[in-house]
Amino acid sequence: MTMTIYSMTIQYIRESGLPEVEVKVELTLLDKEREVDQMSPNGKASPFSECRPNGSLGHCSDEDSMTLRPQRKHRDYIEASVCHVKDLENGQSTQSPAALVCAETLRQEGFTDRIVMCTMDKHLPYDRPKLSKCLESTAEQLQLRSSDFFQAHDIEILLEKEVVSVDVKTRTATFRDGFKIEYRKLFIGTGSRPKPLSYKGKDVGNVFHLRTPEDANSIATLASSKNAVIVGTSFIGMEVAAALTDKAHSVSVIGIEAVPFRKALGEKVGKALMKLFDSNRVKFYMLNEVWEMRGHNGQLKEVVLKSGKVLRADVCVIGIGSSPATAFLKQSGVHMDSKGFIPVNKTMQTNIDGVFAGGDMVTFPLALRSNKKVNIPHWQMAHVHGRVAALSMMGKASDMKTVPYFWTAMFGKSIRYAGYGDGFDDVVIQGDLDEQKFVAFYTKSEEVVAVASMNYDPIVSRVAEVFGSGKTIRKRDVETGDMSWLIDKGSQ
Repeated sequence: MTMTIYSMTIQYIRESGLPEVEVKVELTLLDKEREVDQMSPNGKASPFSECRPNGSLGHCSDEDSMTLRPQRKHRDYIEASVCHVKDLENGQSTQSPAALVCAETLRQEGFTDRIVMCTMDKHLPYDRPKLSKCLESTAEQLQLRSSDFFQAHDIEILLEKEVVSVDVKTRTATFRDGFKIEYRKLFIGTGSRPKPLSYKGKDVGNVFHLRTPEDANSIATLASSKNAVIVGTSFIGMEVAAALTDKAHSVSVIGIEAVPFRKALGEKVGKALMKLFDSNRVKFYMLNEVWEMRGHNGQLKEVVLKSGKVLRADVCVIGIGSSPATAFLKQSGVHMDSKGFIPVNKTMQTNIDGVFAGGDMVTFPLALRSNKKVNIPHWQMAHVHGRVAALSMMGKASDMKTVPYFWTAMFGKSIRYAGYGDGFDDVVIQGDLDEQKFVAFYTKSEEVVAVASMNYDPIVSRVAEVFGSGKTIRKRDVETGDMSWLIDKGSQ
């Protein structure tokens, strides 16, 4: 039995708030909060605590093989496994753990045949969500696993290889250079591509979609004591803005809405975060769009807005959203919806037997919302998708009951989010928005569907545990300010 995993990791200048393989979120917590925050919504080890990419306990060191099988003797294979890991592109996509988690889980679960990961990137899988927070980091510093690790566990990686088509009848993946590889099981995790921005001056340099460590390094260098402009108010775009405030002479953010984060976090929380950025020298130009990029000797010097305002700019980062990177599958027979997302079932299988998908470019049944098909481009969900797909490939299907959990940190302040708040109709705030110490409950009708907090840990983790237990939190329970419902007021 041979497995094929294909995953293109696309950087998401969307929010990335997904935890990393060796997560550093503890750095934002008080010591007394750490113990509680090690628990996930289901009461088990949190994905934010020290863990392997597949969720098993332990520290993620290259030497730590734990349940992974030792290196196997070489043997001949007729079929192969492919996992395409591409760069992160717009939106907070982290497909490299979906694929890496899938591969590692296969080995941990006893799969002994060939596994091949192929990537358009020239680097081994690395912690892409950190690109927007640690702009100076190299691929080696962000590496999730060393080459020795992949060799020791017999996981082949093909670098700078792009799959351009998949034939599900012959079970063959074809690369841009004409090379073909057969598979028995295929995992597609192609993530998302940045939405194009229309403006005059497309030939001007120093304009970036943050996708690679090289992009991040260039942005940091070009912004040093210079003028930086961020187009779009996605989470990752805002993380870049925050990261540049102590390096750049000026940081400007251009957004088409009146308030950043409004769709995800609501207007009140969005305004509070906007105030935080404003107090850290970030200048906002909202209800605006880019008209032109002007340069001198080919290098960016000014960004002209449709309002007529001209901003000095030495570097520009574009993060206006993303779309699924699934165009290569149009003739494959793998079903996609009108937006290009791939629907999967609870085992992460597509409409084609033996073809699985996960990460930013899928819609999947969310148990928390009565198995409604949703798209959640978080690191944590990509992590779960990879593991569930691997188990399904081996006939060990397990239910996906994870509660979505997202975090980010800006200016040393922790923002956490749990649940699925799409379509919320009201927000109940407890705490003080002006002091940036609050918890926001997102409600739909009379039910709490999501929660976000700033400097109010570990309440989001506790709410996530209630969600995970299958209980309902009512709007009236959170309007009083009495948090005892965390213990005894949830209803079945």
